Amino acid sequence: MTDPLSATFAALADPTRRAILARLTEGEASVNELAAPFDISLPAVSRHLKVLETAGLISRSREAQIRPCKLEAEALKRAYTWIEHYRRFWDASFDRMADYLAELQAKEPKA
Repeated sequence: MTDPLSATFAALADPTRRAILARLTEGEASVNELAAPFDISLPAVSRHLKVLETAGLISRSREAQIRPCKLEAEALKRAYTWIEHYRRFWDASFDRMADYLAELQAKEPKA
């Protein structure tokens, strides 16, 4: 079994799944509503939804014949936390580089 963070990033790697998640930020939607903008079959959309559900990015409930999908933000929060760590690393690296370049420029003779 894949760790949750890897499953999240694998699910987010596909543009169709990212578009589905973007739609779900507006609220719950049925499979048919989620499939409408795509030129793919309902079974293909269902497979995308299964990947998102397995990664914990969405949940599905049952209301009569409809299975509405809902965004689950906790998995995205884990991914954000992981990315944020590296953003701080790169910010610090760029700050050190800027300091170094300023130091080099200060040492250059004025023309």
